[in-house]
Formats: sequence, structure tokens, C-alpha cells
Amino acid sequence: MDKTYRTELRRVFLIAALPEPLTRASRHLQIFDNYIENTRLRIRSIRSPETKQWSWILQQRISLEDLSQWKISEIFLNESEHAAFEIFEGREIRKNEKIQTNEIRKNRYFYNFADKEIEIDVFLGELWGLHLAKVFFATIEEMRNFKIPPFAILEVTNNEFFRGENLVGKTFGDVKIEFNKKG
Repeated sequence: MDKTYRTELRRVFLIAALPEPLTRASRHLQIFDNYIENTRLRIRSIRSPETKQWSWILQQRISLEDLSQWKISEIFLNESEHAAFEIFEGREIRKNEKIQTNEIRKNRYFYNFADKEIEIDVFLGELWGLHLAKVFFATIEEMRNFKIPPFAILEVTNNEFFRGENLVGKTFGDVKIEFNKKG
């Protein structure tokens, strides 16, 4: 049995805004995802605004049958180990006919709904306006039986556009175009 990976079952929803009672001032984490070009790797830097503490993770993410099922491997880094990987952070890459950085920034909020803690990502920078809610499950049956939250606009679980690495170089205008394709 390979214990280097954990299986993640999830559904992802596009939402218009944080559901009440959450506000942008609510407790959250700041996340900086740097995707290493042409790999399945990313370096995730997480900052807690409350404690001002940082944590760093080298992650490999592999989608399985569809984008609701993932194998995730993580190595938690200390500050000096993270420093060795800083060369991959904020790198300029050519994407969508312009030079972009490989970094996605977002604030992550936590919301309880239907006995589930939902992770809500509010994207920053060029993706400002994009809000994604992720719900995680213990079994495939539980995942399939979960009812779409009333604050969700559209389920985007299996839409490749909304994969983190595919959002690199995109703007909220690109998100609107993708949304209009579905509407």
C-alpha cells in the first residue's frame, strides 16, 4: 500500500460572494500557490493573518477518474527548505499570449453547511471577483448525494478551466467568458 498519497474527494462550486455571516474581515488564511511549469507540482505558502505565522508545502496533485477525485502528496517544509524552492515562486511564464507570474493568490475562508466545513477561496489580483467553494467527502457515495448549496451559482468540479494551474495567467474577464459558455 502506497502511503505517500492521500485520496481527496471533492466538489467545487462557483459562488457570487461569501455566504452570510462571513465577510472579508472574517477569520481566514492567505494562500500563495506557485505552480511549477510543466509539472504536477506546486509550492503552497500559507500565512495566518491572526498569528502572522507561515507554513510551506510542496504538493503533487494527480487527478484520477475525473476532477472530483485526486491523489495528493505533501511535504511540509521548514523555512530553510522553503528557501531552496523560492526560485520557483513568482516566476514569469508565457501564458495566454502574455508574460504572467506562476502565482495564484487567494484568501481561504471556512463555512459550515449541511454538516460540512466548506473551504471558500476568494481570489486576489487579476482574478478578483472569482469565488470558489470546495466541499470534501469521506466516500464517493457521500460526494454524489451532497446537495448543491443554495449560495452556489454553478458546479465547476469537472471544468478544467477552474483547476489552479489553469487559472495562472487568467483574469476575472476570462472567468466571465467561461461562465457565459455554461449559461
